[in-house]
Amino acid sequence: MLHILFLFALVLAPASHAADFCVAKLKGAGGVSGYACRDPAMVTAADFVFKGIVTSGNTTNIINAAVTPVFVQQFPALNGLGLSTARLDLAPGGVIPLHTHPAANEILVVTSGVIKAGFITSSSNKVYIATVKKGEVMVFPQGLLHFQINGGGVPASAVVTFNSPEPGLQILDFALFANDFPTELVTGTTFLDPALVKKLKGVLGGTN
Repeated sequence: MLHILFLFALVLAPASHAADFCVAKLKGAGGVSGYACRDPAMVTAADFVFKGIVTSGNTTNIINAAVTPVFVQQFPALNGLGLSTARLDLAPGGVIPLHTHPAANEILVVTSGVIKAGFITSSSNKVYIATVKKGEVMVFPQGLLHFQINGGGVPASAVVTFNSPEPGLQILDFALFANDFPTELVTGTTFLDPALVKKLKGVLGGTN
């Protein structure tokens, strides 16, 4: 009987804090398995709350949009939990250009305004576009090119969630025109006019 009670107690025993969470020690280098853990004895309730997403981002820029990331670097409590989030703000005319998240699926929840969004499949290049209103949700599968654009002429915002603490990001326009990718190679691989490539490089800070 005592043996049975002992086993029952083991099953019901609470897990250690080390197994429950791993608040990141960001000073060290991160890896595939995440960051090293802070000492659980030094962790407080405040470590599990992030307040920086309340304020809208600065949309005074070339894309009239702002993304406020809440990834593991901003919110160390996400370390090892397999998720993250961000706030998206789109001024009238604002756009998040075609981009991918190599490491995560994305869910977008519109919190104000209207956002037109879509993605392109990798198998057939089929395009799925939807107008997403306040309170509505859209999903973007991992690794696929997708975009968000203000669809209502008034400021719009959304909260996006990823199933990775570091979803990764590659913006197509920046990959082509915001670096030293030679113009002749950009032209040769995209069939764009060289003059247009040089103009876009000038706008986005690219060279060569």
